[in-house]
Amino acid sequence: MEKTRVVIAEDETVTRELLARLIGTEPDIEVVGQAPNGKVAVGLCRKLMPDVLLTDIRMPEMNGIEATQLLKKEMPSVQVVILTIHHDDANVFEAIKAGARGYVLKESPPEQTVAAIRAVARGEALLHPGIASRVIAEFNRLSEQQEADLRLYAQLTDREREVLKLLAQGKRNREIAEALFIAEKTVKNHVSNILWKLECNDRTQAALFASRVKL
Repeated sequence: MEKTRVVIAEDETVTRELLARLIGTEPDIEVVGQAPNGKVAVGLCRKLMPDVLLTDIRMPEMNGIEATQLLKKEMPSVQVVILTIHHDDANVFEAIKAGARGYVLKESPPEQTVAAIRAVARGEALLHPGIASRVIAEFNRLSEQQEADLRLYAQLTDREREVLKLLAQGKRNREIAEALFIAEKTVKNHVSNILWKLECNDRTQAALFASRVKL
């Protein structure tokens, strides 16, 4: 039977070694490497090409989310399970956006961690039941936000979109006027129209809007 090869990244030595022992008793899983931080974990993955990286989020030098981002760029075939004590939504969403396919709390029974490893190795995803509903709700909210943004963006004229793109780059009215070969007063009028149409209070909010619609 071909085993699922796992690298474990955890800065607490006792926790890391305990995980390795528990996971290593499974007949279909082999722990091929251990790392005290994300930097070492990525190095081990480059060398060993495991099937799964099981990683904590908060670690010195390079955290689990940063390691996941780097790993998914260099070695997309290596699947990632995030293991953490943190229940906060921000870490969940950042980990998933980085490319993690599993998210397990340290307080969970070992069988849940093993189940997550097996699931991601099969190309599936597995989230702790306590956070799955919040993740779905957040992605639904983001989808609704995107639809609302696109409806507002559709109201802009082509020239206003050009002005918004330059505004989002941090350019002032004079610089925008020079770039588009129009009068600075005309730029001011365009900016006022943009803020009104996008329901933004100031240029900063308009720039954030532009980043959301990926201008």
